Amino acid sequence: MTLRGVNGRKTHGIRAGRHVLFGAIVVLSFLILAARIYQIQFIQRETFVFRADDNRFDEVSVPAPRGIILDRNGQPLAVNVASANVTVTPALLPDDEAEEMAVLERLSALLSIPLSGELNTVDERGIPQRSLLTMIREGQGIAPYRPVVVKSDVDYDIARIILAEKSSLPGVDVEWVSAREYPTGALTAHIIGYMGPIPERLADEFEAEGYVLDRDRIGYDGVEFSLQDLLAGRPGLQIVERDVAGQIIRTIGETRPPQPGYSVRLTIDVELQQAAQQYLVEMLEELQRVRPDDEIGFGQGVVIAMNPRTGEILAMVSWPTYDNSRFERGIDYPYYLRVSQDPLRPLFNQAVNSLYPPGSIFKVVTATAALEEGIVTPDYEIFDPGEIQLENRYYPNEPSQSQTFVCWLKEGHGLVNMITGIAWSCDVYFYKIGGGYEDEVPGIGLGIERLSTWMEYFGFGNITGVELAGENPGVIVGPAWKRRVWGENWSTGDTYNAAFGQGYITATPLQMINVLNTIANDGIQTRPTLVREIIDADGRVVRGFEPDVVGQLPASLETLRIVQEGMRAAVTIEGGTALRAQEEFLPYVPIAAKTGTAEFCDNVAAALDRCIPGAWPAHAWFMAYAPYGNPEISVIAFVYNGGEGALVALPIASQVIDEYFRLKTERALEARLDEPTPTPLPRP
Repeated sequence: MTLRGVNGRKTHGIRAGRHVLFGAIVVLSFLILAARIYQIQFIQRETFVFRADDNRFDEVSVPAPRGIILDRNGQPLAVNVASANVTVTPALLPDDEAEEMAVLERLSALLSIPLSGELNTVDERGIPQRSLLTMIREGQGIAPYRPVVVKSDVDYDIARIILAEKSSLPGVDVEWVSAREYPTGALTAHIIGYMGPIPERLADEFEAEGYVLDRDRIGYDGVEFSLQDLLAGRPGLQIVERDVAGQIIRTIGETRPPQPGYSVRLTIDVELQQAAQQYLVEMLEELQRVRPDDEIGFGQGVVIAMNPRTGEILAMVSWPTYDNSRFERGIDYPYYLRVSQDPLRPLFNQAVNSLYPPGSIFKVVTATAALEEGIVTPDYEIFDPGEIQLENRYYPNEPSQSQTFVCWLKEGHGLVNMITGIAWSCDVYFYKIGGGYEDEVPGIGLGIERLSTWMEYFGFGNITGVELAGENPGVIVGPAWKRRVWGENWSTGDTYNAAFGQGYITATPLQMINVLNTIANDGIQTRPTLVREIIDADGRVVRGFEPDVVGQLPASLETLRIVQEGMRAAVTIEGGTALRAQEEFLPYVPIAAKTGTAEFCDNVAAALDRCIPGAWPAHAWFMAYAPYGNPEISVIAFVYNGGEGALVALPIASQVIDEYFRLKTERALEARLDEPTPTPLPRP
């Protein structure tokens, strides 16, 4: 009995202990649960609300309208037009597989997109084309209620068919977006440029600004590139609420409204641009006709027209050009490959990207430097016998070791001063003042060091700052440069060549017209520009035009007047190299001009064995401004392999100047005709 009692009490005690332990565990669990609920509801409430809202709300980018581009007279050069994108919302496709495939097969036929398969086809522009099913299944796995763009820039007729059949194409829709259009196409392609997709290396930067990689495009060349920030504006941001499938339920509000881009009125005159291109192309065709056996060919040239007072670029033609309208909605890959591999480099703007020997048009730089450095006076005469011998310093008594330098006029010009030296473009005169010659110009004359300094004053070795990408600054040549690049010492012969723009001297056409403008403008240096006005979305001018004066050439007015007189004499005195410009093309307006014929031996000429001493091929140059004494237009013309500047480049530039004054007169007359006729006063 005692044993059983003890065992009974023990069993009862164990059970009671278990109840207490279980109760304690339950109470503790409830306390922990209550603590956790308290923590979630009160302590971490904001964190979880934020996470829930982050899943529920989404920030959506709203595209900003891109600004348009106009010429100085308001003619459109780049505008926005409506473009149709076809979208498919995966969640809205039929649930029945057969019905879904019927919809997609119809859409595939309409859009000429493969229904299935991977990157094994291309569209009509050569762009790799993914299959319809691949794009839709990808979208379905990410966010089934988000529309997937299956084809961009669809033909309007196809878009209308899809909209008409919308009831039988569930999940399929047409989204209208803005696309770029270039009305003047190839005529202004190098100035305007084109647009393309955001490159991968810039993706993070643009996404941070609110851009959408598969929707938005950016400028790739011309002012579309250089003025990207102005033209593009800023995408807006909109808060929307989505459900668990990603479908937008409602729009909550805007965190940032889209900021439209600014429009730009350029300094370009499209009518003058058209005329400049026409005259250049006609001359290239004429050269091909009269010199059909020249293997180098006649396919490249540049014409630039500017206002020398203000720096406004009125026309800039680089030939050959390309058609930027082929890149309006998407990159036309076959066309792009063709022009990018063309040896004539139509994608390059030769006016600012390419360096060429300037030849005799460079003599105005040497003339200014020689006068300012006191090497000669304006009236000091130097004799030109047609050729001179430069003795070898190491073999002074051996004529066979001397180097012969000739003038373009074999019989020579006789006695030459600064004005006739520029007018007649006397090579021997510039050899002697540039590098010195016996007792006529003692010592080293101007010398390469001082000539290099004046080249820097004129802007060589630096970009002009025009609103175009890839501008080539060139280099300032001299002894240190030659040792570094060629591993050779500088010679007096190098200085002779440099003095008249040959040898190692190279420049872009824009740099050379900048030199001309500086001289015509009495030494005032203005930055070349393509931008005349910046206009906001409401049509208000937010930045008008003012010349950007960047410096003053450190030359006296007396020196610049002499150089100007020399260029004026080139079109007025007997033997002037540009005489026909005044007499034949522009008899009604006084002009000043300089011709240039620059020998060259580039990789093209060398490959054809055309670099024959004394018979090198030559580029044709001509530059002029008008009216003399009060310039309002300057023009430079360059023809690759054109030969003599006075025969080839002069007619092009002269006709452009003539067209400028014709347009000016015609527009002034139209403006007067448009003025309202005054109402006559009634008779008393």
